Amino acid sequence: MARKIVIAITASIFMLTATACNTVRGVGQDLEDVADDADEAI
Repeated sequence: MARKIVIAITASIFMLTATACNTVRGVGQDLEDVADDADEAI
C-alpha cells in the first residue's frame, strides 16, 4: 500500500515538473502543493 502511494506521488511530481514549471520558483511551488495535497490525503 505504501509503495503505491510513493509511486503515485512520484508520478504526480514528475508530471507537474515536466508540464507546468518553467522556472525554479514554479518547481518549488508545485512541489509544495503536491506535498500539501499528500498531507491532506493521509
